[in-house]
Amino acid sequence: MSEPDSSSPADAPLPLTSPRTPLQVSFPFLREGSRVWERERKPPPSGELPSPLPTKRTRTYSATVRARSGPVFKGVCKNFSRSQGHGFLRPSHGGEDIFVHISDIEGEYVPVEGDEVTYKVCPVPPKNQKIQAVEVVITHLKPGTKHETWSGQVISS
Repeated sequence: MSEPDSSSPADAPLPLTSPRTPLQVSFPFLREGSRVWERERKPPPSGELPSPLPTKRTRTYSATVRARSGPVFKGVCKNFSRSQGHGFLRPSHGGEDIFVHISDIEGEYVPVEGDEVTYKVCPVPPKNQKIQAVEVVITHLKPGTKHETWSGQVISS
């Protein structure tokens, strides 16, 4: 077996040059077949930015554990918009209104203004200076109002 002659001009190494387009590296590295690859390839919905607020799906495990181990507070629903997916609670002990996300409401009814609720609190990142209500449970429906279930059925209380 003879080895090819390395002195031929066709086998001479080419000089190294920079790629014409800049390399884009992200972490974690995108691999074909991974969920990250598939998620990154989908274009974001036009005009919508991802929510920076932690929901049940995006909240860290440690934040969830801290919220579950915390005390239970009472309050009243100040407002809630099902179409926007959030609202505010007025604490019965007074103080600033507390944000509530649709994913943190337990039970079968959509809260309306005046419903009495119990809830726990969780800090909102990144600065953890504000709080949001989690594990929100409607304890008393406001009498004389129409309530809607999550499936869309309307009842009168």
